[in-house]
Amino acid sequence: MTQQTKQWYASWFDTPYYHILYKDRDYSEAQVFMDNLTNYLNIPEHGKILDLACGKGRHSVYLNSLGFNVTGVDLSEQSIAHAKQYENETLKFDVHDMTKPYPKKFDAVFNLFTSFGYFDSDDCNLKTIKAIQTELNEFGFGVIDFMNVNYVIENLVAENVKTVQGIDFHQKRKVENGYIIKDINFEIEGEHFEFQERVKALTLKDFEILFEKAGVYLLDVFGDYKLRKFDTKHSERLILIFK
Repeated sequence: MTQQTKQWYASWFDTPYYHILYKDRDYSEAQVFMDNLTNYLNIPEHGKILDLACGKGRHSVYLNSLGFNVTGVDLSEQSIAHAKQYENETLKFDVHDMTKPYPKKFDAVFNLFTSFGYFDSDDCNLKTIKAIQTELNEFGFGVIDFMNVNYVIENLVAENVKTVQGIDFHQKRKVENGYIIKDINFEIEGEHFEFQERVKALTLKDFEILFEKAGVYLLDVFGDYKLRKFDTKHSERLILIFK
């Protein structure tokens, strides 16, 4: 059976296989990033943070453990259903489309770990940035943590196989029509599955154009989770701070 949809992220992220494939992500590194970011932004004690495209909520949970009032939202109903087990008085989860403003105001809106640029339409990217601006209070900051596409393309592995929990995930990567594309296929008990990840190859310049159209102000740019200066060739991340 071939599993495909027009909106690839709406189906792929809702499968258990997505979470199996990426189960070995470095969450200690992610927590260091959250520590550094919240300190840098000087978010007030018990400040409100919106975790936009939060997945199963692991980072929302960590931010909440730091004392922040966190709302995690994601398009994936299954991910939010999983995340709701962690809810408490200051941690809530909700199914939400990030191209539309969430009806609350926050001290910070975090869009983390390349959870941007999935859309086929540039208009949707612009709508997302405008929505983030709407979600910020007077003193709030927006953060988009994206890949540095120059680094990614330079170091792209065209093809490999990753075996996790006995599943051989065959992965092929390419750059096509302005997107970085990963085709993933695997078999389970004789059943064939195919998925595709498509992320717009947005450069710093592309974001600057989007920000100008949205009327938001780019305040700072970092190149890694230790918040070191962004370098077009060598930085692994493109971390944008704006308001």
